[in-house]
Amino acid sequence: MRTKPHKRQVLKFSLGRLASQATLIISLLALISVIVFILVRGLPYINLQLLFGDYGAYPSIKPALAGTFYLILIAIIIAAPIGIGSAIFLSEYMNSTSRLIRVIRIATETLAGIPSIVYGIFGYLVFVVALGFKYSLIGGGITLAIMILPVLVRSSEESLIAVPHSLREGSFALGSSKVRTIFSVVLPCAASGIVTALILAIGRVISESAVLILTIGMVVNIMPANLASPGTSLALDVYYFGSHGYPEQAAATGVVLLILVISINIIATALGKIFGKGELVNG
Repeated sequence: MRTKPHKRQVLKFSLGRLASQATLIISLLALISVIVFILVRGLPYINLQLLFGDYGAYPSIKPALAGTFYLILIAIIIAAPIGIGSAIFLSEYMNSTSRLIRVIRIATETLAGIPSIVYGIFGYLVFVVALGFKYSLIGGGITLAIMILPVLVRSSEESLIAVPHSLREGSFALGSSKVRTIFSVVLPCAASGIVTALILAIGRVISESAVLILTIGMVVNIMPANLASPGTSLALDVYYFGSHGYPEQAAATGVVLLILVISINIIATALGKIFGKGELVNG
């Protein structure tokens, strides 16, 4: 026989539900207000001159688009193989309960939580000053790769750990080696999480500014000649336009940056679903 819940418990449950709903609405309103404000202020000023024109009488984000593309390319080329390789070693070749693994995980989590300006100071002292790269896209890209590396390691490791051990045992039972099992069974099953981590890392590279101020020089009016040249990015252009008397162009650049970040998150979600369905079919 069921007993009626106490009135005080019902009241607490109702108050908790109302409080959670209120906080959800407040957070959504804050997010929507920021997006709407940027769109209203920036959309009227997006035109071909701003996007692809030469920097002359009117500002253009063409150098920023090129610089952002170079930074993504450098950061992912460096960070992806190192991060995924490290995750494979930690999850497949090390004992997950060992003290060394715990220390490495604490270290990666600590590095992931370090403010980006600290990575910027590191990049400035090492690449700009010590190694003589000066202000350059290559120095900024390497610094960004170091910054996103802990996130890639942890996300990739979690995706690999989530693969059932029965799949590994079945592959070994069929005579496959350790390496073949990893590349033929484990990695395809963990592909959705790894790809999502990579795309979200690209989103962080696009939106980063503190690291780049100290490493690439923030040259907004000249197209970068090569990777050793100074340059700019979309996030830096927002800061530059806003602080040098171009509020409309700053808002328009913010719209472009916002669209890119939202698109990357949508792509990450879509790819995660696609790879997830593929895993279910293969399983």
